[in-house]
Amino acid sequence: MDTLYLDLAGVCDPNVKESVHLAQFPEANSAVIDSDLERKMQLAQQTCSLVLSIRQKEKIKVRQPLQKIMVPVSALVKAIDLKAVASLILSEVNVKELEILADSSDILVKQIKPNFKTLGPKFGPKMKAVATAIQSLTSKDINQMELNGAIELLVDGDKIALELSDVEISSQDIEGWLVASSGALTVALDATISPELKAEGIARELVNRIQNLRKDSGFEVTDKIVIKFLKDPFIDSALLDNLEYIKTETLATEILVETTLNEGLPIEFDEVRSVLFIEKQN
Repeated sequence: MDTLYLDLAGVCDPNVKESVHLAQFPEANSAVIDSDLERKMQLAQQTCSLVLSIRQKEKIKVRQPLQKIMVPVSALVKAIDLKAVASLILSEVNVKELEILADSSDILVKQIKPNFKTLGPKFGPKMKAVATAIQSLTSKDINQMELNGAIELLVDGDKIALELSDVEISSQDIEGWLVASSGALTVALDATISPELKAEGIARELVNRIQNLRKDSGFEVTDKIVIKFLKDPFIDSALLDNLEYIKTETLATEILVETTLNEGLPIEFDEVRSVLFIEKQN
């Protein structure tokens, strides 16, 4: 730890302490805190977490590219924030498009139910009447509540202010999409894997296997290689549209598919059953 500390701090401070354990904690400088950036990064982190949770639940590997995420905006989820971190989100979760939905969109079917933990202390004997009023709210009412953070209801002749913390809003899965929510944030993931996406996923998995074999074989990072695969229809489809990607990622000058291959590493994943062999380019 001290070696790392001295290597880093010593470059900036000639009077650096001889040990990190003798140094004072730095004082926070509130002037350099970017609250807008923190908010956007928190949104990116939450969005990625929801998408990855869907992948894990459906057993869709992160190396398998998917086509699209839809995210509806609300009072707490701003379109401008999503646009600012869209590329980061897509890169992290391996999805190609992020579509931002307007509040008025009816693509996501939302449901609302009372949060009795807050309704009881807040409304006391009126709690049941308030709960009944909540369950009668329309999709338009729900969208308006998310936009404004609250909604005014008429209950037993009295106007009450209902806040987001007083309800639980969820979204139903729509055909071909998988939905997850956390607080005000909802994401819908297109789980359809087209033949092109499947081939790209196989190509990414092949790159991983090749890189691991390069490392295990003791090759230098800059060594150029020749790759050979035992013929497999799924590998053929992966190479068809992703040949240059595989060659670039692995520094391969040539990729060959052989009908017989008596040396190499057996590889099995998904439907792929093949053998992988690599050698340095002479």
